[in-house]
Amino acid sequence: MLEFDDIQHILLMRVPALTGRYEFLSFRSATGGRAWLSAIREKVQSAAEVRVSVEKEKRWVTVAFTWNGLRALGVDEASLASFPEEFRQGMVARAEMLGDTGANHPDNWVGGLATPDLHAIAILFAGDEAERERCVTEHNKFIAQCKDVEVLSSLDLAAVPPFIYAHDHFGYRDRLSQPVIEGGGELPTPGSGAPLKPGEFILGYPDERGPPTNLPQPEILSRNGSYMAHRRLQEHVGRFRDFLRQNAATPEEQELLAAKLMGRWRSGAPLVLSPDKDDPILGADPKRNNDFNYKEMDPQGYAVPLGSHARRMNPRDTAANMNRRRMIRRGATYGPYLPEDAPEDGVERGIAAFVICASLIRQFEFAQNVWANDRNFHELGNERDPVIGNQDGTLEFKIPKRPIRKKITGLPVFTTVRGGAYFFLPGIKALRYLATLGDVR
Repeated sequence: MLEFDDIQHILLMRVPALTGRYEFLSFRSATGGRAWLSAIREKVQSAAEVRVSVEKEKRWVTVAFTWNGLRALGVDEASLASFPEEFRQGMVARAEMLGDTGANHPDNWVGGLATPDLHAIAILFAGDEAERERCVTEHNKFIAQCKDVEVLSSLDLAAVPPFIYAHDHFGYRDRLSQPVIEGGGELPTPGSGAPLKPGEFILGYPDERGPPTNLPQPEILSRNGSYMAHRRLQEHVGRFRDFLRQNAATPEEQELLAAKLMGRWRSGAPLVLSPDKDDPILGADPKRNNDFNYKEMDPQGYAVPLGSHARRMNPRDTAANMNRRRMIRRGATYGPYLPEDAPEDGVERGIAAFVICASLIRQFEFAQNVWANDRNFHELGNERDPVIGNQDGTLEFKIPKRPIRKKITGLPVFTTVRGGAYFFLPGIKALRYLATLGDVR
């Protein structure tokens, strides 16, 4: 039985936010950090709270900490040592394995995210800009009174118009394929797979292999917690549009090429079910837009190229141990919309996402290392994920086609990593535990 009142809402629910803000914080003393946490934890909603209030609320707050942040709050060395190695090391130390080299290297990251001074993140999702600004003003006033707490940087979020459905700056419909947690109250849509054991995402519960093991100690700190891999990806929209125009003659062919890169039309319609033309009604229908497989319906990749983004990041029935690789994705877009007829303007825009999982190494790092950046994924030879893979100008993208496949050489960089971090997402009781570490027990 899931303890909904002890799980931060972001783990189990999406909220109807159109905007928001991430604030990245540093604690110069344990006392200051705990004072900040004592106040803000009153604003953090559990999954149980959001379930009954989501229609009335206009703001939703989440708090998480780096390993250095837990230490800065005063967590003892034995407890710190009980966390998994990849979390203790942090994302910066694991950059090469993640493919964060060249322009993606942490040396080029912004906002202080690559420094050991990054201790916490406060995530605000808001129903509108007025509510966001009200919350930001309130938090700024509190920070000004808070001794030894510094905001390293912040990032304002904004949905991309038109606001009919969530989509990124490239125009691709988002939020289409998420795992369902057993006991979470959601029913999986056709093709999404059976509900997965809670321990795949939430610490303290059985996972697909069995009872929980090797949990961080003490239990009050780890139970109902999870890990979040944060990625800030700049989307080079002008470059992407230029690429489509240079490699496809007509608007219809450009849309098909965009669909081949992703594995879905920009409407969300899967190429497996609609290989030749877009079907926006299909893309918007959750009962149909995930109801497909690859092994039987498209084994050679004539509909969805073997190296497309969707096929790499969710190989479905063509990969082993998929139940142990799934991840929950949250986040939002940032930066201004670039009109269709406008050239690249040099302004940063993109996606600032969180990948939530119980094992960073088994889930997130495997996906980055093998699915996104392995050149020989599906024996492709010289490809990486065309959307989020680390491109160096020498790689290919092959589109199976009869009688002759199409091969594009020298795929450009469509996204650049501008920041990232590993966070621990504590349960509600764990937030209180952390806030009162200095108290006499």
